[in-house]
Amino acid sequence: MNRYLKKRIAEGEHQHQDFKYAINDSKKIARSLAAFANTDGGRLLIGVKDNGRIAGVSSDEEYYMVESAAKRYCKPPVPFRVKEWQVEGKTVVEIIIPKSKKRPHKAPNKDGRYKVYVRVKDQNLLANNILLKVWRREKRKHGTFFQLQEPEQILLNWFNEENKYITHTKFSKIAHISRKKAEQILVNLIVLGIIDMKITENGFFYMLKEISQEDPENNNDKYTRKGYFIKTQSYRK
Repeated sequence: MNRYLKKRIAEGEHQHQDFKYAINDSKKIARSLAAFANTDGGRLLIGVKDNGRIAGVSSDEEYYMVESAAKRYCKPPVPFRVKEWQVEGKTVVEIIIPKSKKRPHKAPNKDGRYKVYVRVKDQNLLANNILLKVWRREKRKHGTFFQLQEPEQILLNWFNEENKYITHTKFSKIAHISRKKAEQILVNLIVLGIIDMKITENGFFYMLKEISQEDPENNNDKYTRKGYFIKTQSYRK
């Protein structure tokens, strides 16, 4: 077996790779293409079973199904590259999807409604509204500016008490604010690089971002715990 292909198959399915025995549904493949493009990019190995055994593809039909998925069922279309590998007389098609600068890409769900997917481990999961707003905010030409008020301070105190993660719902409850207001604050803090978002099969979690321990330009920084600091005045980015 080709050394490159053998190594890829040995990795199994993961965040950047998916196996497809065959393609008979362009809409389903569109979800994988969109998820890869929206996250960190990845590859489809077509003609490979879930257990890593090579079945090969029998015709060019798989390529045209992928092309239809990428151009017809992904909005906007997802670019991809194709490589073919010959193994013991069988053909494996590698579809390479780069991380997109045009995200979010949408693809139809089982009901035909277009949704935004992200790749988490070996699954395609729906993006939440906070992530979508972060992506939109990152494309804006003007920056983000806000002052730390009571809800933000409550959130930072939560992390200061050695809590590693928080959910959107939990933040809304402890700060006694609406989910919409909590969402807006989380978006601002993510865009400003103060907190990070972690996406798992169990949901979306938010954590304080680990950054420099010192800010030589401001001696009034508040340390929330070792290795972290939060400016107590205002932010602009």
